[in-house]
Amino acid sequence: MTGSDIHGAIDAVWRIESARVIAGLTRIVRDVGLAEELAQDALVAALEQWPESGIPRNPGAWLMATAKHRAIDLVRRQQRLDDKVQQLGRELETEQRIAEQDFEAVLDTDFGDDLLRLMFISCHPVLSTEARVALTLRLLGGLSTAEIARAFLVTEPTVAQRIVRAKRTLAKEHVPFEVPEGPELADRLSSVLEVIYLVFNEGYSATAGDDWMRPALCEEALRLGRVLAELVPQEPEAHGLVALMEIQASRSAARTGPDGEPVLLLDQDRSRWDQLLIHRGLAALERAEKLGGALGPYALQAAIAACHAQARTAQETDWQRIAALYEALAHLAPSPVVELNRAVALAMAYGPAAGLELADELAAEPSLRDYHLLPSVRGDLLARLGRLAEAREEFERAAALTRNERERTLLLARAAECRRTGEGGPTPYRNGH
Repeated sequence: MTGSDIHGAIDAVWRIESARVIAGLTRIVRDVGLAEELAQDALVAALEQWPESGIPRNPGAWLMATAKHRAIDLVRRQQRLDDKVQQLGRELETEQRIAEQDFEAVLDTDFGDDLLRLMFISCHPVLSTEARVALTLRLLGGLSTAEIARAFLVTEPTVAQRIVRAKRTLAKEHVPFEVPEGPELADRLSSVLEVIYLVFNEGYSATAGDDWMRPALCEEALRLGRVLAELVPQEPEAHGLVALMEIQASRSAARTGPDGEPVLLLDQDRSRWDQLLIHRGLAALERAEKLGGALGPYALQAAIAACHAQARTAQETDWQRIAALYEALAHLAPSPVVELNRAVALAMAYGPAAGLELADELAAEPSLRDYHLLPSVRGDLLARLGRLAEAREEFERAAALTRNERERTLLLARAAECRRTGEGGPTPYRNGH
């Protein structure tokens, strides 16, 4: 292998194994910041040694053993030669003896618990949303500061500061490295699910920039969601979130045109939808439903996505069921955004006037004042009612509010079509939402 091949392989190993190594080290040193530093030291050692010695048969085990060596050295330098040192030494000797066995046998038997603990600590509510996202992608996704910065269109120093402050906050607040129990579990799990879905959404519909989608973020969120669902198999909402992301991700290839322009749901070529992802999503939704009880917010959204996935054509979509599911979602997790989506469903099920009535009510909602999808939806409904001058104004307002260049181009094109139609041109197209 060439030097570049080895470095590529090391990068791949790091992406796969870093979360496991950091999770195991955090359980030992009880400090997520220190655990990441130790893991990074092991990575540096790999970059120095593997080009000469070759990649070990079990690279993950090598990284864990090297990091634990660093941990022992650190403890000794701090003159803490107590039972912890002896315990680390025993664990290291054991792992070295079986280093040639399968990697799973090398890892601690409660590795799954360690990884789950790392998820809960990375997404702890004591941290800001931005900090939780950055720390999760860094510790659990193995992404570099530069990669996170590029994904969210912010500067590297900004991401670095978020991560540093997050680690300091966790240490200052003495956040325990444990899986919460009892009533606290639901709130903490909700925070983990929120972070994963935030990452997915930023990849699925980029907030800003020149690209309509950032597939790498979708893939990372899906990976984290699948891992979480395996670690908490009795939690319906974990399966609900996976179902939602799988089904939404199935449309990715159809959501952009030849030049990267957005293609909205009703105009998509459904033959390009990924049937494997749809199958996985429907299976995950079935698992959530079989666990019993009322469906949670993510499972309800997954059920809505399933309605689209199971319709062979846009015309066959069961919009009445979708409207009913949105109503259930509005009762369970009320928000203006849910109501806006319900307005779209009502318009598709019962006509644009029904949807516009609800959308007009939302126009006074303060939280939607700068939300570009509200005027976008109103523009679409007004156009369908033939009120083209009003529709054009709404599309132009939506274009001024969005920070995504692809979406701005689409909205301005719709405004132009309304203008042309109002002057006697062809009927404007209807993309749907």
